[in-house]
Amino acid sequence: MFSGIVEEAAKVVALKNEQGNMHITLKCSFTDELKIDQSIAHNGVCLTVVSIDENTYTVTAVKETLMRSNLGELKVGDEVNVERSMMMNGRLDGHIVQGHVDHTAVCTSVEEAEGSWYYTFEYEFDKKMAAQGYMTVEKGSVTVNGVSLTVCNSKNNCFQVAIIPYTHDNTNFHLIQAGTVVNIEFDIIGKYISRMMQYTL
Repeated sequence: MFSGIVEEAAKVVALKNEQGNMHITLKCSFTDELKIDQSIAHNGVCLTVVSIDENTYTVTAVKETLMRSNLGELKVGDEVNVERSMMMNGRLDGHIVQGHVDHTAVCTSVEEAEGSWYYTFEYEFDKKMAAQGYMTVEKGSVTVNGVSLTVCNSKNNCFQVAIIPYTHDNTNFHLIQAGTVVNIEFDIIGKYISRMMQYTL
């Protein structure tokens, strides 16, 4: 379980394909605090640490994960938003994030707005899935590349988020431009409410 408060953007230092899986090796500042079997969100995808070597660690993404997320598009040198699992004895600064990516979305525009930025993302709309909560709502929560954000200008197949300078500079949002593919996870609370309503109507 995560909160969507990204700790830093880790750098990809190696990629190795093995059958349908991909081993991703990254470098970040807290590698010396990690341990094998620990869960870390990578662009919002929960992956398990399988090995640690000095200042780098490796996780493995299976074929299903690569198909449903943007991790399959990674290249050496790319930046990946990382967050260790949430500690249950403190404040929840973001929102409840499972680390289970629902969709990829494409950035369609980036607009500067007097010191901040508005990013617009578009995804494939499915009416049946939307009825189960796979959608955004105005002022609701959404996770983009693992970052907990507030939705604005919500429509059936697209939404906007406003990004402050700190988030822009300390996550991989500063690399996102029109055409960039991102991972999105819809709000789990909205999914449960939508699902329950189907049985009470």
